[in-house]
Amino acid sequence: MPHTHQRMWWARPLAVVAVIGSLGLAGCSADPTDPTDPAGTTETAPDTRATPPPAGSTPPPASAASGAPARVSIASIGVDSALMRLGLNEDGTVQVPPAEQGMTAGWYTGAAVPGEPGPAVIIGHNDTRYGKAVFHDLAKVTKGADIAVRDASGETIHFTVTAKETVRKNAFPTDKVYGATDDRALRLITCSGRFDSQGHPVDNLIVYAVLR
Repeated sequence: MPHTHQRMWWARPLAVVAVIGSLGLAGCSADPTDPTDPAGTTETAPDTRATPPPAGSTPPPASAASGAPARVSIASIGVDSALMRLGLNEDGTVQVPPAEQGMTAGWYTGAAVPGEPGPAVIIGHNDTRYGKAVFHDLAKVTKGADIAVRDASGETIHFTVTAKETVRKNAFPTDKVYGATDDRALRLITCSGRFDSQGHPVDNLIVYAVLR
């Protein structure tokens, strides 16, 4: 069954999670007849819930960081995408690529710059109402696969996939994904799994990789 009408919701910052409990990565799709959407369509302004990194682990702002990523490629599954910058919404949730740009992944600027110590995070849709999206085939990536990230100057660095896991959105491993590490790590995140009664996928797929 194709994933349609998809949007991505991410869990709240750790400081809030400590108070209200982890919300995980909640959902990626929406009912096209959502009564909150008078046009009968969704995703033009995706509703999100964010899982920023734990307090104290946020690196300098992307504007001050060298080597900000511009493109990601995963040859083994046919991914070759420019990278938009994703920050935080006013409510503290992580931005996601707009549905109409579903074939473009995004780098979360609140995490590490790829290639620097710490976890760099790249987020992409699986599907949107426009069809297959950039990370539609992410589940097919295998251990040992190469992920290439190119910066604006044209320098390319390579990561090797070490693991992947599917997690329930209400049990998202915030510390494992965003927590401080000495590794030069990369995480790719998209939605996955069956749909709940509201039409949202119940799982997230996380791919883990380290710098070669």
